[in-house]
Amino acid sequence: MFTGIITDIGEIRAVDQRGDLRLVIGCAYDMDGVAIGASIACSGACLTVVEKGADWFAVDLSAETVARTAPGLWEQGGRLNLERALKVGDELGGHIVTGHVDGIGALISATPEGDSTRLVVAAPAALAAALAAKGSITIDGISLTVNSVDDQADGSVHFGLNIIPHTAAATTLDSLAPGRAFNLEIDVLARYLDRMQSLRQSSV
Repeated sequence: MFTGIITDIGEIRAVDQRGDLRLVIGCAYDMDGVAIGASIACSGACLTVVEKGADWFAVDLSAETVARTAPGLWEQGGRLNLERALKVGDELGGHIVTGHVDGIGALISATPEGDSTRLVVAAPAALAAALAAKGSITIDGISLTVNSVDDQADGSVHFGLNIIPHTAAATTLDSLAPGRAFNLEIDVLARYLDRMQSLRQSSV
């Protein structure tokens, strides 16, 4: 379990395609305090530490994980938003995040708005019902608040966010090219409500 508050930006130092995809990720964490088998959210995907060194850790990604996460994310030299798993008693500064990617979003635009940056992101139709203004969304592991929702004719949705300077500086949102793909995780409450609604409809 995570909060969506990023505590480090890691860099993929090596990529090795074995039976699964092995990544070696450089970080600033004190790895003496990170156990083998610990969970670290890497740009929104909960991954398991399988090896570690003084300033790095390694994870294995299954083909399923690669297929369900943003294309181009797991390449050598890539930067990742990192968050260690929540401990009992930790401050819940964002919202409850599971580290399970629900879909892929695409950046439509990034425009200055005061000192902040206004993002508009396209999300697939499967997530449209779970997005609401003032609700929570996780983008590449970052807990953010949805400011606006614009439903599209094809069933997809465009939603707006404001990124304050601190968030941009502390995450990989300091680089925003149009079309950039994001890992999206909907609010956990919205996930359960969507499931209950689908069961009600199927029983009618």
